[in-house]
Amino acid sequence: MAAPSADIDAVGSSELPLETIPAGKAAPSQGQYPTPLVYSGTLNEYKHFDVTAVIGREFPEVQLSEILKEDAKIRDLAITISQRGVVFFRNQDLTTHGLKTLAQKLGLLSGKPRDSGLYRHPLSNYKQNFAIDEHGAQDDEISLISSEQRRGWNKERYGYPKVFASSGFHTDFPFENHPTDYGVFKVVGAPEDVGGDTIWASGYEAYDRLSPVLKKFAETLTATHRQEGFHKQAKKGGFKLVQGPRGHPANSSIITLTIRGPLVRTNPVTGWKSLFSSVQHGRINGVSDRENEIFKAYFNQLFFENHDLQVRNRWGQDDVAIWDDRVVIHAATNDYFGKRTAYRVSSVGERPFFNPDSISRRQALGQEYDD
Repeated sequence: MAAPSADIDAVGSSELPLETIPAGKAAPSQGQYPTPLVYSGTLNEYKHFDVTAVIGREFPEVQLSEILKEDAKIRDLAITISQRGVVFFRNQDLTTHGLKTLAQKLGLLSGKPRDSGLYRHPLSNYKQNFAIDEHGAQDDEISLISSEQRRGWNKERYGYPKVFASSGFHTDFPFENHPTDYGVFKVVGAPEDVGGDTIWASGYEAYDRLSPVLKKFAETLTATHRQEGFHKQAKKGGFKLVQGPRGHPANSSIITLTIRGPLVRTNPVTGWKSLFSSVQHGRINGVSDRENEIFKAYFNQLFFENHDLQVRNRWGQDDVAIWDDRVVIHAATNDYFGKRTAYRVSSVGERPFFNPDSISRRQALGQEYDD
């Protein structure tokens, strides 16, 4: 399966045509924005704790397979993930089919478009003859995340790399008309040695740390997200990219892999604003090249250099993490030499939008900073 987008993203002046979608023309139909969902409390019976003050929650004793058919709990789980950014579960027995069922239910029960399904990665499994289990099964809606495979592509990032590890931060598939909402990730082969952690950073908190003036300015901006690395990888490997819709009929073009969307994005589940984090691999529109460099550097600095808006997870066998791609960025820590194998299933959501009447996370929690 493909390397994560941060591993092979390439941004710059491109020969690929630009496909643009006006910011704000997304999930809302006929000019109406979705109403944020209200948590009903069905998960309160389970032991849980917040991993940091800003991001992350863990349910150390829940088996996801046991609540998979309880829609009220899955809906509350979706709300929890969207509020906390990422949620962790340990030693899960959820099958690959269960991962797909969970991802789709998280999206549908929290209001994603009915014609949104599960994401099919452009660098599909079957195009590269990668199986997702020991029996040789192939499924384009399940991404195989293999350290052995990726070392072949990006060996300079593993072991003792001589690159900035922060360059690995990304959000999945921001170049789609309808990008992913929830990512479900299960480690089926924990690292054989120490290392291999994953780090997430909060777009809610990054937005909240902007000054009021810069918040208002950022809300007027759009960014262009472009993915050229997939074309290069397919050419290098001698195979074709997957054809047809990638989880939504609007995600069909295999030529452009380019989209324009709001820099500040409203999460339809919470109604909170976040700095849409994939600006690292895109370009801010309507500004000069130098201004683009300056603004991107500062926005990225908010994510990379504030460890108190990050959470780091050490993987154990069969652990599961579920995150909201709309409000977090993540990066693997490639500081290990052994094997690490995982499956990822991603639900496809709405078209990104910004609701000018939405509020920030700290506003919603009554925790606003003093200006």
